[in-house]
Parts: sequence; structure tokens; C-alpha cells
Amino acid sequence: MEWRDEGIIIGSRRHGETSLILEVMTRAHGRHLGLVRGGRSRKQQPLLQAGNRVELAWRARLDEHLGTYQVEALELNAARLLSGACAVYGLQTLSAHLRLLPERDPHPRLFETLGVILRHLDDEALAAELIVRFELLILDELGFGLDLSRCAATGAVEDLVYVSPKSGRAVSRLAGEPYADRLLPLPAFLHARAGRGGDPDAVEAAFRLTGYFFTRHVYEPRGIALPQTRAGFLAALRRSRAATAVAVNEET
Repeated sequence: MEWRDEGIIIGSRRHGETSLILEVMTRAHGRHLGLVRGGRSRKQQPLLQAGNRVELAWRARLDEHLGTYQVEALELNAARLLSGACAVYGLQTLSAHLRLLPERDPHPRLFETLGVILRHLDDEALAAELIVRFELLILDELGFGLDLSRCAATGAVEDLVYVSPKSGRAVSRLAGEPYADRLLPLPAFLHARAGRGGDPDAVEAAFRLTGYFFTRHVYEPRGIALPQTRAGFLAALRRSRAATAVAVNEET
């Protein structure tokens, strides 16, 4: 058995004295593991870091075997991403979400989206918006997608400000007003028609929204908690914003 594919490294673990088991999100073969012989060598270590985009050749006697990887560099992102706490926690959070998917189950939309996020992960404000949209996509791929395109009660596509915690569907301001205390806020930048970014409060609200549905549909049924790296990303984002605000105040 043999194939070649493009992939983004999301993790690794030691195997034996000199090798690594590499975990990669591939374009056509989903989240896939493989053994890299000699992967712990000084020559190979810089290549086999999370966040790097690579060309893979996988070989095994049978399809269900772990198999071995031959790896070539396409885009070395790891050094750039390791320079900031937000980028490190962000990449770890993305990897944790991808591990919710069955191994070897293709998800080409997630692969393409992951590649886009990696290019912007060191831009903290943009990275936060991209990661929360990635969470919406993960929920969709797992079968728990939210419908934020129109009001569940009236069909309206304007003035959508709530989400039903039961159905995961958007609700307009007029229809949701009598039940506002039981509905979840819908940040405006998440609308398919929004065309604009979100301010810090809106981004926080968006992470609370996706966190609610992740907890309810994905993590709690599996008996696990939301990844701690997700909380670490949000904490690092708040620290960065606070430091930026202090710097601006000092300049003015």
C-alpha cells in the first residue's frame, strides 16, 4: 500500500530510540499517523514540527497498518509560530479539535481552512476570528453545525442577534426579544453576510457560543473537557490586548 499527499503536521510522539510517530492532517487522507524512522535526529527535527506543511509518501504492507512516512518540506512555519503565545496556543487548539475527527476520514474543507489560518496565526486579532470560524466548521463536519443564515422563527435574514441553545439556529431581534434571557448572543461578524471583523467583546462572545455547542454536543458526551489550550489561547489574547492598550496610552 502506498500514497503521496500534502499535509500539515499537527503533532508527534516518540517511538523507540530514534523514531517518531507523526500526526498529520492531509488533504486527501484526513488525519493520518505514520512512523518516521530516525525522526528524532538533529537533521529531521526542524522539519517534523507542528505547523509545518510537508509532502508525504506513506507506505505499509496493509492499509490498516501504521505505515511509514517519508517527509519533504513544503512550508516551514514552526519557527515563526513559536515566537508568540497566541500562535502556540492557537495551533495546539486547532490540533486538539482535529483529533475529534475519526482517523483517516478525509475533510478537505478543514485542510484548506487550516492552511489559511496558519498563514495568519501570528496576527492575533485575525487569528482569533479565524479560529472561531474553524470551530464552527469542525462542528459542521461532526454533524452539529449551526444555522446562522436566517431566523428560525420568521425566516428573516436581517438583524440576527441570538442563537437558540436547543436548535443551534439564529433568531432575529424581534422574534427573540421575549426569550432573550434564554438565548445565546450571536456576534454580528459571524453572519454569512457580515463582511466585517469583530471587536474584542464580539470575539469573546463568539468563543462562548462555539464553546457552548462544543461542550454540549462533543466534549461532554465523550466525557472530556474543552482543551486547556483553548483557554490558554484566550488568556494570551487578552494579555496581548492589554499590553497593546498600555503601550498606546503611554504613547499618547
